[in-house]
Amino acid sequence: MEKYDLIVIGAGPSGYAAAMRALDFKKKILLLEKNVIGGAGVTNGALSSKTWWELSRETSSFRKNLKKFNLKVPSLNYKEIQEEVRRAVSERKTLLEEHINMLHTSDHARLLTFKNGTAKLLSQNEIEITHGHLKEKVWGDYIILATGSRPRYLPELPIDEKIVMTSEGIENMAEFPESMVIVGAGVIGCEYATIFSGFGKTKVHLIDKGSRILPFEDGDIVEVIERNMENNGVLIHRNSRLIRMEIKHGRVEYELEYDDSSKEVFNVEKALVAVGRTPNYEDLWDDKVNITISKRGIEDNDTQTNVSNIYAVGDITADISLVNVGELEGRYAVERIFGNPNRRLVYENISTIMFLNPEVAGVGLNETQAREKGMDYKVVTLDYSVIPRAIAKRNTQGFIKLLVTNDDQMKILGMKVVGNHASSAIQAVALLISMDKGIEELAECVHPHPSITEGIQECVRMLLGKSLFKPYALKGRLSCRTSTAGNYADIKF
Repeated sequence: MEKYDLIVIGAGPSGYAAAMRALDFKKKILLLEKNVIGGAGVTNGALSSKTWWELSRETSSFRKNLKKFNLKVPSLNYKEIQEEVRRAVSERKTLLEEHINMLHTSDHARLLTFKNGTAKLLSQNEIEITHGHLKEKVWGDYIILATGSRPRYLPELPIDEKIVMTSEGIENMAEFPESMVIVGAGVIGCEYATIFSGFGKTKVHLIDKGSRILPFEDGDIVEVIERNMENNGVLIHRNSRLIRMEIKHGRVEYELEYDDSSKEVFNVEKALVAVGRTPNYEDLWDDKVNITISKRGIEDNDTQTNVSNIYAVGDITADISLVNVGELEGRYAVERIFGNPNRRLVYENISTIMFLNPEVAGVGLNETQAREKGMDYKVVTLDYSVIPRAIAKRNTQGFIKLLVTNDDQMKILGMKVVGNHASSAIQAVALLISMDKGIEELAECVHPHPSITEGIQECVRMLLGKSLFKPYALKGRLSCRTSTAGNYADIKF
């Protein structure tokens, strides 16, 4: 039986990152993958959907620019757009495969082994690998589970991945549907609503059981996203409950019941079910291994499961399901096993981005979370219309929102940026949160001009009472307030 220092099950973002970090410790590693390298993070998840989003955004912008010159919008070729997405996926997958192949011809050849197959833990150290009709057993001193997740199915819906689809089936459509209903108004559902409405070929319906989409987000952010969706033709079914969905004559018929007890029937060409993801741990271990799980996934303590030599990272856990978080957890688990991390894994400074219209990036707490925690804080908001770069881009829709503690230290609690270049504007703040620093470090940074990040500097200067633009003079574009026991008050300088 072949023995390894570490066996990593799953070669998606978290598993791949774990295996590569283990190489740094010169350990003997086996990396196992049932399907393809890259996992859902590449093949039918983050990379593919974001490529669709980029192409949709470019198409929407192109359409608007043509109107300036009174030119007719050319027809879209779905096959060409789909092929562009597939090329992007192939580029990334090929890069990961080439990297492993090159490692096999380097000094790391004796350390890293990659195998395709289905893994099952027979004990806390023994793993059976099945590849076709072949079976073999291997031994691992340590094991990292990184098998990812899959779209969550609702058993009452007729999901066939052709007419009623999840994010996996939607990759294989043959043409833009003329209409589509999306079940689920969370991040995934809203991103796909943005994508398909952006191409301008599909009438999108979005089912929202509450009074607004993205219920975890602040109201001012949701207001911008909802307005843009509806301006792009999206029909948002607010305060509604899906009570029936059927496939009839190759189309989708669905019935909603609203909060006032009224009902309505709709007919569309396709349906997308986007109600979250389910961790992949079925048949992953024998009963006697007895790893603790919950409805959300494997329960872990700083990436370590209740079985001391088995760790879990990425979407299979009950933690945050993001590619960057999975990679962070994979690397951190290896450092716990073979090294000595300087500190525990923290999630407070994790940067996120939602690919909407406009994009929304964030780090730390938002106002909704701060209120739920009963925190007192200061919040400053700056509209994109006062940022030179946004003016130059001829798109001033958006704002920056910064939360700090309501004391003299003004330590950063979180930030949200809504608008163009949102994701590039938050890294400095993420670093300060991880360092538990206040805002003065940001106040005197020399930012490139013109850039969106200059808006962050102006937010900080507002909090310090030395901003270029005064919030009391530009009300509606700038604001600087305190929230104490849930009551707001303008900050007076």
